[in-house]
Amino acid sequence: MIAEAPHAAPGAALLIVLLSAALTDNILLTRFLGMCPFLSVSRELRSAFGMGLAVAFVTTGTCVLNYWLYRWLLVPLGRYGVPVESLKLILFIVVIAAFVQLMEMLIERVSLKLYFSLGIFLPLITVNCAILGGSLFMVNNVQTRGYGTAEVFVYGLGTGLGWFIAIMLMAGIRRRLKTAKVPAALEGPGITLIIAGIMAMAFVIFQGMIRL
Repeated sequence: MIAEAPHAAPGAALLIVLLSAALTDNILLTRFLGMCPFLSVSRELRSAFGMGLAVAFVTTGTCVLNYWLYRWLLVPLGRYGVPVESLKLILFIVVIAAFVQLMEMLIERVSLKLYFSLGIFLPLITVNCAILGGSLFMVNNVQTRGYGTAEVFVYGLGTGLGWFIAIMLMAGIRRRLKTAKVPAALEGPGITLIIAGIMAMAFVIFQGMIRL
């Protein structure tokens, strides 16, 4: 039986949006966005945990901020002939960049070890296509399904949690691989991509069971 958010009670509808964004419509393993930091930072559990939390936090915050800007700024301007679609990308990227800068400063203050372990991939969250993709898919859901602030917040949270779940699963598997016998030809990126493909198949098979 397929669950649909519009026909559920308000609380259940939000839960369905959360589960769908995090699991059955996982932005990394079903849409393959944000693969670069996923493959690179998942070597260690600590780094993967920090990056996953950072991405979840940024995705949730930027989805809500971009929704407000889209609804209260871009849509009204569009009535006067302003190219909303072009400005939307620019505005979203600026918001994401500012949010990531704040995130970087917070991590540097709280944990220098985590800050240095994330390395170049922390500022590169700005160009993580999963975060921008989350905001763009959010706009599509606003236009087609009438999402409000609550739904957008839950969708952003679910999208970020989905990315967090994926990178933590990969980090756990790669930790076990350190003591496993892997064919020499598949060591490193080879076995990692194979595992990512298997994980993607496990998530994609449930796609459509819960509709956003």
